[in-house]
Amino acid sequence: MDNKSLEKLELNKILSSVAEFTTTVGGKSIVFACKPSSDIAEVRQRLDITEECDKLLYTYGVGKIEGFPDVDEVLKRAAKGSTLSCKELLDCAALLRSARIAFTSIEKCEELPLTKSLTRNIYFDKGLEDDICDKIISVDALSDNASDRLYSIRAKIKSLNARIREKLSEYASGKYSEFLQDGIVTIRNDRFVVPVKAEHKNRVKGFIHDRSKTGATFFIEPEYILELNNELIALTIDEREEVEAILKALSARLGSLSEQLNKDAEILAELDARFAKAEYCYIKKCTKPKVNNRGYIDIIKGRHPLIDKDNVVPVSLELGGNYNFLLLSGANTGGKTVTLKMCGLFCLMAACGLYIPAAEGSSVGIFSKIYCDIGDSQSIEESLSTFSSHITSVIDICNGADKDSLVLIDELGGGTNPDEGQALAKSVVKHLLDCGAKGIVTTHYTPLKEFAYTVGGIENASMEFDTDTLKPLYRIKIGLPGASNALSISKRLGMSKEILDRAESYLSEGARSFENVVRRAEESRIDAEKKLAEISAMQLEWREKLDRVNAQIAELNREKDKINRSARTESRRIISERTEQAEEMLAAIEEIFKKEELKEADLIAARTLKNKLKEKAFEEEEEKKQVIDFAPATAQNIRVGINVFVKPMDCRGQVVAYNAAKGETEVRCGSLKMHLKLKDLLIVGEEKEKPKSVKVVKRLPKSMPVLEINVLGMTVEEALYEVDNFIDRAVTDNLEEVKVIHGVGTGKLKNAIAERLKRHKNVESFRLGKYGEGETGVTFIKLK
Repeated sequence: MDNKSLEKLELNKILSSVAEFTTTVGGKSIVFACKPSSDIAEVRQRLDITEECDKLLYTYGVGKIEGFPDVDEVLKRAAKGSTLSCKELLDCAALLRSARIAFTSIEKCEELPLTKSLTRNIYFDKGLEDDICDKIISVDALSDNASDRLYSIRAKIKSLNARIREKLSEYASGKYSEFLQDGIVTIRNDRFVVPVKAEHKNRVKGFIHDRSKTGATFFIEPEYILELNNELIALTIDEREEVEAILKALSARLGSLSEQLNKDAEILAELDARFAKAEYCYIKKCTKPKVNNRGYIDIIKGRHPLIDKDNVVPVSLELGGNYNFLLLSGANTGGKTVTLKMCGLFCLMAACGLYIPAAEGSSVGIFSKIYCDIGDSQSIEESLSTFSSHITSVIDICNGADKDSLVLIDELGGGTNPDEGQALAKSVVKHLLDCGAKGIVTTHYTPLKEFAYTVGGIENASMEFDTDTLKPLYRIKIGLPGASNALSISKRLGMSKEILDRAESYLSEGARSFENVVRRAEESRIDAEKKLAEISAMQLEWREKLDRVNAQIAELNREKDKINRSARTESRRIISERTEQAEEMLAAIEEIFKKEELKEADLIAARTLKNKLKEKAFEEEEEKKQVIDFAPATAQNIRVGINVFVKPMDCRGQVVAYNAAKGETEVRCGSLKMHLKLKDLLIVGEEKEKPKSVKVVKRLPKSMPVLEINVLGMTVEEALYEVDNFIDRAVTDNLEEVKVIHGVGTGKLKNAIAERLKRHKNVESFRLGKYGEGETGVTFIKLK
């Protein structure tokens, strides 16, 4: 990759932002050293690693790498046998702790092959970590409990200090108190002394250790605490030696692990850098891009990561599919340069293993070389003008570009005579197309826009511009060039009308014509898009209305099915009732003819029952005393409150409202209200008496549904016959559960009934009674 291009695309600023999320010095260095890869397999692996780290941080809730200082030199000295200080040992303990936490927290997570291939090489020693942290309590002190000997020595030192102070306090408050400068005990040369006035120094027996700067005070060690001080110094030496021994032992243990710990530091730094990338992508709301080595770029709602999120406008563009180059034109400040830089930067970010701030489904190409020429590159040291510097970069691009290159050139051919500049720009673009490179070129040259229509592989594109407000919209439109709108923008910024009119008169006829055509085409396109948006909104509205109508139709169909089910149930009930009445009559006739001797009265009774039975067979027709006429509903005969027959629902209803303007009625059918046209209704006519004579029929009282049957004492055949009839009646009565009382006995009757129920078409399930229900002497049947 060309370093100048990387700098112009500002990849270094992106990496600097990523490095802010690291917690270790090594991790920060790895981020800054990251270079874009041109190997598609490596890039995909980098992106997969970032995806795994994103899962670790934001799905599994694993914490970032625990920070620790750079201990490389410390471990080298430990390996050579040096004794480390308390601070250095604590720094090494921080490394051990960080390694342990990273290993244990990541190993418990699943489906992270790339990360675990790194973490499985982490070494940690919980025992050594605990020893260091337990024995060293600060950067310059060991715990009293670091060893038994140290504890004993410090206990003796503490006791001896107390004795010495107690002795000196007695000295200061006794007969020698008048010789002392003040009543305090101090230390000189690691020995306890008392401050004696200079004129009385010979009255206090002991050793002089120091004198004040004024000479007024001598610090004397009384001779009777000499031995105590000597003992204290000896204990202090013992303490120092024990501390040194403890530190040496800990250092030796670290030294033996220096190689593994250095490896740990490298692994943790790499993990830290990976976590920093994942965190940066999460904070910036980036998505994982699709990558390819075909040079195909499809950015959906991309946002330049270095522009404030509240100000950035998402931009979409496609490149490398039907065309290899985009010729991007449009007004100044319209976002052409930002779009060009964003395209190159996204390719570099993906090549570094970073997600891109764009919508899901975006794709970027992986290129072996990315060339970029943006902005004023005037070089004072090399005595190059802006144009010379620009052309020098273009020459380098033309010499190095190939089919695996991405080329980004801002204002190609600018900074010189327009005729020569546009001619040079055409030639450069044609060369880049011929060598198979992909890229974006921005321009204001009208001939170059026309050129893009005449050659293959390049497509005009424009940054959209609001012609009413004269403000850029920061959207790309593929297929149309953009007008520069320089005069319009100048007018908006306050340039006088006189100057603008003169400038317009200086425009060539061709340039004026082309700009006018482009402008009118842009206005027409914008107007068409507005109308398309309106049509789409109307389609959505009508689609919602159609969904509501379909839902109402479905509800009507459900209500119709409900009514039909009710009608069928009522039919079964009537049939069952009349069958039962007929059976009663037949049984009565049979009882009459069972008598040994029939009387005339018996024959009359039998004949009467026979006539009643005939009447029951035709009772439905005989009971129709009224004939109802139906007439089509019209605007003249429809009115609120009238009964109607609803043809689509095959049911009756009542009119509750009528809208004459629309020709619609609101009809209530049970609990359901419907809006219907007149053609869907029939008016229920007046009820007329049948001309036939009315027969008075004596109806038997309707019996209550029977919920149980007792078959105790019956044979198996009799019981099964009665149970079958009982189930049929229960079905016609719409019963859900009935009971059969059969007793316990030998179980023969119970088993026979159970076998019959298993095969019965109207039985859903059955069970024996529970405690308090009759237990095994009864069977409960649930009907379908």
